[in-house]
Amino acid sequence: MKANIGIKEKDTAVVAQILNKLLADENVLYTKVRNAHWNVEGPDFHAQHLFFETIYGELAELIDEIAERVRSIGHFAIGTMKQFLELTQLTEMKYGKNDSQGYIKELLNDLESLIISIREDIDAVEKAGDAGTEDFLVGILEKHEKTAWMLRAHIK
Repeated sequence: MKANIGIKEKDTAVVAQILNKLLADENVLYTKVRNAHWNVEGPDFHAQHLFFETIYGELAELIDEIAERVRSIGHFAIGTMKQFLELTQLTEMKYGKNDSQGYIKELLNDLESLIISIREDIDAVEKAGDAGTEDFLVGILEKHEKTAWMLRAHIK
């Protein structure tokens, strides 16, 4: 059954495409944070191991919320690694060492790219007339800005 939520289907299709791209980006970021959590080494290992765990835990919840938002506007969420890699703007881990500073700098770069992209997505979703998704994206933006601040605070 199609969703009858007061937004034209062509507009919900645009919003679903935006959300599915974000879902891809968040899944790639999640994988990169898990990698950092598993492989970080150095004198700050324990603190950074826990820090990365906090970040990927928050991302896991966010990923679920994004997929559910896609479903709530009447579309299907992507869910395969192939789809994530086709849609994401992010790249796989570039950094070659396993120290926290390198991981943090790469994750921060990714997160700041997502923040910029989400700002643009908010404008597109507003034009599609989806105030619910607009508000949802603003909440994600705020969470990512806070995480980016915390990552920046770790850089020497």
